[in-house]
Amino acid sequence: MSSIAIIDLIVPWDVDSISRPVMALSATWGTKDWENARHRHRKAQLIYSVRGILNCEIDDGVWIVPPQCAIWIPGDLPHAARGAGETECYCLFVEPDAAPDLPKTCCTISVSPLLRELLLKAAGFPELYAQGGREDRLIAALLDELVAAPVEDLHLPMPRDPRLRRLVEMMLAAPSDKTSKADWATRIGLSERSMSRLLLHEIGMSFGRWRRQLHVILALQRLTKGESVQTVALELGYENASGFVTMFRKAVGKPPARYLSDRISGSELASVPRIMLTNEIPP
Repeated sequence: MSSIAIIDLIVPWDVDSISRPVMALSATWGTKDWENARHRHRKAQLIYSVRGILNCEIDDGVWIVPPQCAIWIPGDLPHAARGAGETECYCLFVEPDAAPDLPKTCCTISVSPLLRELLLKAAGFPELYAQGGREDRLIAALLDELVAAPVEDLHLPMPRDPRLRRLVEMMLAAPSDKTSKADWATRIGLSERSMSRLLLHEIGMSFGRWRRQLHVILALQRLTKGESVQTVALELGYENASGFVTMFRKAVGKPPARYLSDRISGSELASVPRIMLTNEIPP
């Protein structure tokens, strides 16, 4: 049995025992940094970020969830989640066989206006909504939209090899370090060629692409907190904002200011009952 703290009340949740294909929780709100420790549940989970940026970690990688995106976490997959500062989100718990073609792996997806409205509507349903009625039909439409939702490339894969893990830890600790690939390889006791081969085998990415993905994720975390493009560019080791903007556009298809303004402009939601959380979201 899991629980969430709502001001002075404890409300129990046992999502795996709810005998409906989909269960949605009303929007949650966090006023402080929070972290939900590593856990798992039988049902798959969708966490949709309305405001703020979320991170989800599994053994094989880190997923970032900017506003108006959601993360899909398959059932029985151990994961941890955390948010920084003011965050608002919705949680959807889905039976693994609720619909064909649901994602089989962890991924970040873009939430369309229709999917967003269906999520909001489902959050107002009772736990044991009537089957065969209007709620069931809306849930079916929600699942159709979920299956069709486009995947966003906001994933930082994590290698399992201990030498590559050491490389990751060093680069996370010093993202502005301009050390060459050859020198990084030397630091972890590999030749440049061996490191490149191992990276491709373990995470399917070249060193350059992985570092670019790291910079995108770190940049989004900082930009969402209000840091300027210039400040973030310098913190990540770019000589000027122009070089950083070029990298960001190449990675996500838009410059950072446009990417974030599109997210913010889509964040106005209809008013629904909201659970006020002190420091965590339900697992």
